[in-house]
Amino acid sequence: MAAGRDATARPPANARLEEAFARRSLVSRTSKQHLPTISLPAASGGRSIRWRSVGYWLATLLVAAELGLGGIWDIERLPMVRDLVTHLGYPSYFLVLLGTWKVLGALALLVPRRALLKEWAYAGAFFTYAGAIVSHLTTGYDLGEVWLLAVLTALTVLSWALRPPSRRTNDFPAP
Repeated sequence: MAAGRDATARPPANARLEEAFARRSLVSRTSKQHLPTISLPAASGGRSIRWRSVGYWLATLLVAAELGLGGIWDIERLPMVRDLVTHLGYPSYFLVLLGTWKVLGALALLVPRRALLKEWAYAGAFFTYAGAIVSHLTTGYDLGEVWLLAVLTALTVLSWALRPPSRRTNDFPAP
């Protein structure tokens, strides 16, 4: 009988923990979260809107719009943008490189699926805005733009944090 018990013995604690973590991660990614909702007036048929979804799309559209429009301005080397970058100490050809990546990043944030590409776009946007803040503070030039850059950095982080499961990589559990 002892041999039979050994055959049905429980797996080591490590294996049980790993299995429990894997089940928990799978459940958290696939289950719907309970989110606050609002009801629209009767004219809308009484539908509910999830705050998380609204917050995600609002933040994402604002960031994508700034990346897209700012990228086009950078590529075109508009005089006001070229003067700003020159005062910050960067060469004007840097605008074409940065602008191209901004436009591609805006597109990556808006296309469906492609979660890994979105991760790279979020990282690029974050580093662009954070780098711009540091450049402005270091040179002391046009410090009035720092608040706008801080808002764009916060919107980028907010969009990243609120993204739906379909736009996440499977490497990490949802926050």
